[in-house]
Amino acid sequence: MLNFITVEMTTKQLIEQIHLKKSFLCIGLDVDLAKIPEHLLQEEDPIFAFNKAIIDATHHLCVAYKPNTAFYEAYGLKGWKSLEKTIQYINKNHPEIFTIADAKRGDIGNTSSMYAKAFFEDLAFDSVTVAPYMGRDSVEPFLDFENKHTILLALTSNEGAFDFQTKSINGKELYKEVLETSTSWKNSENLMYVVGATKAAFFKEIRKIIPNNFLLVPGVGAQGGNLQDVCKYGMSDSVGLLINSSRGIIYASKDKNFAKEAAKKASELQQEMEQILRN
Repeated sequence: MLNFITVEMTTKQLIEQIHLKKSFLCIGLDVDLAKIPEHLLQEEDPIFAFNKAIIDATHHLCVAYKPNTAFYEAYGLKGWKSLEKTIQYINKNHPEIFTIADAKRGDIGNTSSMYAKAFFEDLAFDSVTVAPYMGRDSVEPFLDFENKHTILLALTSNEGAFDFQTKSINGKELYKEVLETSTSWKNSENLMYVVGATKAAFFKEIRKIIPNNFLLVPGVGAQGGNLQDVCKYGMSDSVGLLINSSRGIIYASKDKNFAKEAAKKASELQQEMEQILRN
């Protein structure tokens, strides 16, 4: 049984870290055993061994880590234990890092309360991604937790986002309805939103509705999103962006120096972000 360290990170502290590290990089810890270096498969816990090496090599370059829970749940109890060990390691050694459980939960109220308890209390994540389709009472249980953040799916990076998210209802696109409606929910100041980097053209309209909320932006790198375009249209007065890169960083190499190569890729993004912040 792991003894979890409880840490809480406010938006103000996150902004301070962004300016301190000159970075708004989030690294996705999406571990696929078929893609990690083969020598790690001999470890007692290959997933945690991989994550630990990546964290040790990149923590000074990023402000957030985002494990996608599917990549842990797929390996059953062992995978979940690896997730527990990973979040515990981050919270103990790098409490200044903002942590995101990319779980995309969302259900009726009492079920959402249990999901929130699992990620905020048991695992001690700072935030969790949530699907808004079931509405206010499926999201507010997450928002009940003080100094915890709920990251609502708004306009995602996948091609299928156009199936529903950009469709007009009574003259207004669905993603805009989600944004506008959610701002009226209890403790909505703790909301962040997922907006894909491949949808850079939409950021200007999004910022008209939510000028100050943080946006978690996947899709830079392997999915083809452009960092400069995202920042041009999506950056707020307090930066307001967490740019996520997963595969482009963590799978930079399958050799024994994989962590060093991951750090190189993270450093390239960090340096680009530093230049953007300077300008």
